[in-house]
Amino acid sequence: MTQDPSNRITISVDAMGGDQGPSSVVEGCALSAAKNTEIAFILHGDKAILDPLVAKKPILTGRVRVQHSPDIVQMDDKPAQVMRRGRETSMWSALTSVRENEAKAAVSCGNTGALMAVAMLRLRKLTGVHRPAIACLWPSRGASGFNTMLDVGADVRADEESLLQYALMGAAYYRNAFNAPRPRVGLLNVGTEDHKGRAEIKEAARLITEAAEIGRYEFVGFVEGTDLASEHVDVIVTDGFTGNVALKTGEGTAKLIADTLREELTVSLSSKLGALAASGPLRRLGKRMDPRRMNGGVFLGLNGTVVKSHGSADPTGVSAAIKLAFTLAKSGFQERMEERLASVADAVEHSVLGADTPETPEDGTQDDAREGQP
Repeated sequence: MTQDPSNRITISVDAMGGDQGPSSVVEGCALSAAKNTEIAFILHGDKAILDPLVAKKPILTGRVRVQHSPDIVQMDDKPAQVMRRGRETSMWSALTSVRENEAKAAVSCGNTGALMAVAMLRLRKLTGVHRPAIACLWPSRGASGFNTMLDVGADVRADEESLLQYALMGAAYYRNAFNAPRPRVGLLNVGTEDHKGRAEIKEAARLITEAAEIGRYEFVGFVEGTDLASEHVDVIVTDGFTGNVALKTGEGTAKLIADTLREELTVSLSSKLGALAASGPLRRLGKRMDPRRMNGGVFLGLNGTVVKSHGSADPTGVSAAIKLAFTLAKSGFQERMEERLASVADAVEHSVLGADTPETPEDGTQDDAREGQP
């Protein structure tokens, strides 16, 4: 059955960003198009390069518009340089399409710092948001197979109100990405005891606790580094410095384990035979832990959905980032999250969190409790 083009959700893609070049990005779009008839694309970049690549993918016929953007944001470009001289770049153009409502979300494999800077300039922050956060997926033992952690690098510091906003945005993201009605939120700390942690962490715990009904999440309290992959939390809240260190540590540890396992399984004939016998479980493990399936950090707190793909993403990774952008765009969580953040900001300002917040009716008729809300 052919999808009505008017009903498709358009994703704006920076086709020139990333280490593997535009061919990998176009291939990723083709993979997504083959799996999803509801999706269309605006590809931003040099038409002389992109048009021939698109023409080689029949699945993209009638579903792609190429927006010519002659310049490219390089991985070593400083954000300030891009903000001053980046108007002709594919990254700038991709975000402009979201600003102009030509697309529902943007995806880029490019320079993270530049992408955040240009996104803040073109899309602006949501009202009341101090600083957008980057949310990433973390493999876990939970039912969905993933936890969400934020911030993982947008801002190295975060006060108590920013951590509260991260909890609200992270819960909204997880709810819509995994269809979880009431995500469990934990605050990363040096211990789970109430007396541990800095003053702003303790205050953030109080605010997050009191905003749980408005945010429609369950606050499980403080969590530690060992809980990042646990099954009793869905959203881990922390500052960008801690989150980025944890993310890179996890990536490095996973690579070490994979490399060591590969070496041990090929060191002798007996180990090779053992590896052959265990090939089925090893393939399933590899698929479950494949970092390409987790590709895509979401910028939360902007007036628009932006997904940052890993710079070295191959077509499978690009397709995963596009799928995430599509899922979030289709859910419509962006608009409702803005309303919820405004409600909590007002409650914090008037110091009524936990005191005057109305309870959700058992019949679920309250607007904030209706099915599908972020």
